[in-house]
Amino acid sequence: MDSSVLMGSTILEPSADLEFESHEAAYAFYKEYAKSAGFGTAKLSSRRSRASKEFIDAKFSCIRYGNKQQSDDAINPRPSPKIGCKASMHVKRRQDGKWYVYSFVKEHNHELLPDQAHFFRSHRSSDPLSNDVRMRRRKNSTGVSKLFSAYQNVDCLENFMKHHDKGQSLVLEAGHAQLLLELFMHMQEENPKFFYAVDLNEEHRLRNVFWVDAKGLEDFPFFADVVSLDTTYFTSKYKIPLVLVIGVNHHIQPKLLGCALIADETIYTFAWLLQTWFIAMGERAPQVILTDQNEAIKAAVAAVLPETRHCFCLWHVLEKIPKHLQFLCSWHDSFMEKFNKCIYKSWTEEEFEKRWWKLVDRFNIRDDEWVQSLYDDRSCWVPTFQRDISFAGLSTSSRSDSLNSLFDNYVRIDTSLKEFIEQYRVILEDRHEEEAKANFDAWHETPELKSPSPFEKQMLLVYTHEIYRKFQVEVLGAAACHLKKENDGLTAAYTVKDFENNQSYMVEWNTSNSDISCSCRSFEYKGYLCRHAIVVLQMSGVFSIPPKYILQRWTNAALSRHPIGEKLEEVQSKVRRFNDLCRRAIILGEEGSLSQESYFIALGAITDAFKRCANLNSVENDMRPDASATHVVSNVEEEYQSIIASNNKAPDPKLNTGNKAVRTGRDIVNTENGEGNQGKVLQLELANGKDAFQQMDLTDPRSHNIIPMQFHSMVPTLFHNVSSTPFHHTAASAHLHDNRLPR
Repeated sequence: MDSSVLMGSTILEPSADLEFESHEAAYAFYKEYAKSAGFGTAKLSSRRSRASKEFIDAKFSCIRYGNKQQSDDAINPRPSPKIGCKASMHVKRRQDGKWYVYSFVKEHNHELLPDQAHFFRSHRSSDPLSNDVRMRRRKNSTGVSKLFSAYQNVDCLENFMKHHDKGQSLVLEAGHAQLLLELFMHMQEENPKFFYAVDLNEEHRLRNVFWVDAKGLEDFPFFADVVSLDTTYFTSKYKIPLVLVIGVNHHIQPKLLGCALIADETIYTFAWLLQTWFIAMGERAPQVILTDQNEAIKAAVAAVLPETRHCFCLWHVLEKIPKHLQFLCSWHDSFMEKFNKCIYKSWTEEEFEKRWWKLVDRFNIRDDEWVQSLYDDRSCWVPTFQRDISFAGLSTSSRSDSLNSLFDNYVRIDTSLKEFIEQYRVILEDRHEEEAKANFDAWHETPELKSPSPFEKQMLLVYTHEIYRKFQVEVLGAAACHLKKENDGLTAAYTVKDFENNQSYMVEWNTSNSDISCSCRSFEYKGYLCRHAIVVLQMSGVFSIPPKYILQRWTNAALSRHPIGEKLEEVQSKVRRFNDLCRRAIILGEEGSLSQESYFIALGAITDAFKRCANLNSVENDMRPDASATHVVSNVEEEYQSIIASNNKAPDPKLNTGNKAVRTGRDIVNTENGEGNQGKVLQLELANGKDAFQQMDLTDPRSHNIIPMQFHSMVPTLFHNVSSTPFHHTAASAHLHDNRLPR
């Protein structure tokens, strides 16, 4: 079949009946196929005839083919895309000069990215007017048209515009606007999903500008529960009028969901900003938005995001007290003591009302305009009125404790726009790198158990490390709680005395539908159950957290498109089995390396066990086993066969190393080297499918943390359909991509 007919609307897979005029034509075909499939290509090798000097053989591959050759102790190690992928196409030349497909390997051990294929070096075009470039420009134009169309349908912007100073413009130093535009052009060229929008006044001068990177757009749907609109850098008279939209991921790390430069703080400006951000996020509104106490922002949120719960950052309110109540300076300590008691110790709205009016009358501030505004907006900032909201760590009592404050490392009072533009990529890289490191730790390290509590064991492999540590505090704190049952019935009520803070709480537990609630509202506010609810569950004979109280946004499956739901036990079992096998592999490696003969035995056992597991899984799941694992073990098998051939002798299956027996074939026998267990033998009944990990004490933290580097590429895919990260052009994002779980 001639290759010229293959470049139609559908790119066919390479097959044995294809013919090409040259090996370059074959490579061009493979590139087109790779582009449609979503991977980059490389010319792996070629060979010429010794007689005619013409090419007779060529092999092309995925750019992730092979393994990284650079040593781990290199001074400046460069990131490498190679992860052992086997996908390739091998072509040979016939006597008649035609080229044909000699072999073709379709399967990859990594995610394919057809939507981002044009980013791969092999698919980039030097022609600025190429079809790819024109297509991307057309897509961008479509996005801009949609943006302006959306604005035209927003009546509130037109209404705000009537009362807005139309001549206001953004004050920038000479040349800074050009630098900003160049940043946008470069970011969008790297990834067309990069979004930006500008607002011009009637004189066509820049008034407001907004932008957000592609990863922020991709991640927002998974963390759309709460965002913060941080105007600190604008209202505090920083050198640049910067506004940030900040979210929080499953590791309690801040996510940059948008940046803006604004000319003023009018209703129109904030309405334009919120509307632009809303459109950028696919017209998906957050459940909660945290802002400063500002009348213009309040009006804009109500107009643009009517379904979103608007709250004030608590630290914003507390920060303004010295400024608005400076006449109370001599009474400041006494006032703050009463104020904090009113805010933090009022468990009901009635308690708050009583303490509030007692406070304002005692300090004679009932008629103060700002104090009155605080009372009018009490539902926006007083914790008593926010018990049905989870702020995911974004609402704190001080700026230094807020996740927003992490951006203070990049923006200072004297930071210019030019410096910020230069820092912007660094900010993204740092954020992506921290998230990549947290993801890596979540899969390669296991937190230490601090108690025998079944709740702690249950969530060990489910929560991210940061949330798990906070949950551990609640589990341990349950020991300092004493409960008293107030009534029986379908919904039982308990009074729980917390001796740590000397407070009593009311907990209600419905056994029929597994509903539990506590008057401290910790679950609603933080997203995980409190110690008071835990002690009630425990005393009621329930030793696992009900699934409805395990928020997916705090789990290792946060980026999965499918809810964890009933898969929780399956997830835990897979991780336990993986950790147990890694631990036993280390023990086998220690024994197998003691001599050449024991090495042969261990190698043969690994090869045989892999074949058995692969056959079993392929039958049960009707799919291939994990490609990366296939690559690792196939290399072992090849090495094993070559060693056997070179030594021309078979391993002795009856060989005894020391006083510890090792057998090949049906059973793999490993030695437990724990203290006091010298010579203990554990048999893994592979043929019978027996779960050997059940024989171990999985509560021992040592059994979870010992995972050698050579097993890191073999982490099983526990959470499927993890969203792809389109932002692949920073060092951090590349690191994250290279460490993604194999599919």
